[in-house]
Amino acid sequence: MIALLPRRLAGLAITLVVVSLLIFAVMDMLPGDPASIMLGTSASPETLAALRHELGLDQPLLLRYGQWLAGVFSGDLGKSYTYGVPVAGLIVERLAVTLPLALIAIALSIAIAIPLGVLAASRRGGVFDVIASVFSQISIAVPAFWVALLLIILFSTTLGLMPAGGFPGWSAGIWPSIKALLMPAVALALPQAGVLTRVTRSAVLDTMHEDFTRTARAKGLSESTVLWRHSVPNALVPILTILGLQFTFLVAGAVLVENVFNLPGLGKLAYQALSQRDIVVMQDVVLFFAALVIIMNFIVDLSYLAIDPRLRKAA
Repeated sequence: MIALLPRRLAGLAITLVVVSLLIFAVMDMLPGDPASIMLGTSASPETLAALRHELGLDQPLLLRYGQWLAGVFSGDLGKSYTYGVPVAGLIVERLAVTLPLALIAIALSIAIAIPLGVLAASRRGGVFDVIASVFSQISIAVPAFWVALLLIILFSTTLGLMPAGGFPGWSAGIWPSIKALLMPAVALALPQAGVLTRVTRSAVLDTMHEDFTRTARAKGLSESTVLWRHSVPNALVPILTILGLQFTFLVAGAVLVENVFNLPGLGKLAYQALSQRDIVVMQDVVLFFAALVIIMNFIVDLSYLAIDPRLRKAA
């Protein structure tokens, strides 16, 4: 397993470079002049030329890409024209909201989906199987932002139990911050829990008919022991795959929910940078999201080797 790390890390680095080139090219092909969008139509040609020079837009494309990539690898992500601060600081500040939100959402998704999926598989055709099927279909079909609006109407407007939006900051205390993130996390977690429930049920059902489970039953082990000691551990590979994809989606795809709850996270930062055409922030945030996806896939690949000795032997 350790011998595979250099090759996997090299592939990860090459993938990041290729993705960064694609991101830079796509951002450069966006219609309109970023300087004109930032300053407005009333700006003088001299002011536009000065801003274009400050942003490096008057330099050749490959030179700008090389300078940006060198800055990324050195930790200098540039300076936001809109906010007037380094982009690295902006990302770290907004990540302090988005990362806990994603962690709470993925924890809720696991807490709902894994037990429900396992119960549905172990009692196929029973009450839990029907509940899991209905829950999966409804939660997948309903958009997260619509769930967010319903939660605001019920728990904020009607019952007055939860804040309707905003984030007080971690300096205000752990509970006020968690309370502000709880409803957004539920809105994000429900659709992901529906997908994870379906995958868990299918994966556990597949393992329940394998030779090793029949051997375990032949040895006289109880059904619960066969289920939790043999079927569920061997069903973890597809479950981990979905969890890795869901975590990256929760970090990178929470734009609508963060805007509904007015949370100062990475999703809202990306939306504001796009509307203000702050290309420095746009490039760095999109690259961060892409790097997160690639790194999570790398971690999931390594986890396969850790939990499945057959894959370790093949590798």
